[in-house]
Amino acid sequence: MKAVSYSSTGDSDVLTLGERPEPHAGEGQVRVRIHVSGVNPTDWKSRQGSGPTELPRPQVPNQDGAGVVDEVGPGVSGLAPGDRVWVWDAAYQRPDGTAQELVVLPRDQVVALPDDVGFDVGASLGIPALTAHRALTSSESAPLELAPGTLEGLTVLVAGGAGAVGHAAIQLAVWAGATVIATVSSHEKAELARAAGAHHVVDYREPDTAEAIGALAPRGVDIVVEVNVSANAELDTRIAGRNATIASYADAPGSAEVTIPIRPSMQKNLRWQFLLTYTVSPEAKAAAVRAVAAAAAAGALPVGAEHGLPITRFPLEQTAAAHDAVKNGIVGKVLIDLT
Repeated sequence: MKAVSYSSTGDSDVLTLGERPEPHAGEGQVRVRIHVSGVNPTDWKSRQGSGPTELPRPQVPNQDGAGVVDEVGPGVSGLAPGDRVWVWDAAYQRPDGTAQELVVLPRDQVVALPDDVGFDVGASLGIPALTAHRALTSSESAPLELAPGTLEGLTVLVAGGAGAVGHAAIQLAVWAGATVIATVSSHEKAELARAAGAHHVVDYREPDTAEAIGALAPRGVDIVVEVNVSANAELDTRIAGRNATIASYADAPGSAEVTIPIRPSMQKNLRWQFLLTYTVSPEAKAAAVRAVAAAAAAGALPVGAEHGLPITRFPLEQTAAAHDAVKNGIVGKVLIDLT
């Protein structure tokens, strides 16, 4: 089978296309024929590493993907060959990501995809939607698992509403009944955030960002989904309501520290939540997978420019270019076609 892999960390030129033996599903495992592989920032960052390092064995990149089950191992229930599925965390602490024709995964990392939900959606879930779900449920005001109505009456601020996680956060928050404010840096990105479903959009380049958000949320924001906490900590503190949560899942390149306004945070009883989807508790991860699957089945997580997340496609042999596109900050979602 065709697969892209790398044997040492480094720039995208370490990625090579080659042939690998077909894997087979063992006990409790499912083999998926990948149709579309999704690329996230975590994929190129893991591949690049902190410098050139030889790996003990070749690594196939990319955590997310969608395709069709073509083999199930002993002890697997609920899935059969021919079922359409999406997968998550495929390459986390494993050598086999989704940039290959066939991938074998534990049963719980393979999730049914309804017939009316496309593979592009399935390959765009994983890291972005599971991250967004955890950010939205890290508040005292939110449940462990989102569903329609569970965020009713709450106001959510999504920083960077045109990014993949921001896009998923907008869609999930709207699906769960929240009022959503998104911040963006351009008119074009504002249109994408609106297409995703944001009720209000604020350009954070304007000097009156806090006032604009305050006018939209007079009692303060309940949950902030934050992409650049080092730049926005002061703003987030100002616009947050009492007992609000600021959930940070990323930061600007090169940022290693953040200064949090302590006294204002104490006065409002703010919660600063830092998160990485790979290491959330098993209960929170399972809840996220269930909720994201339900939202996708309900048609709440569409992708494409008309839904606020433009798609850029590459063939498998151009995986390096796909990684570079994400690294260089392309707007929207990068997908790799394997069929």
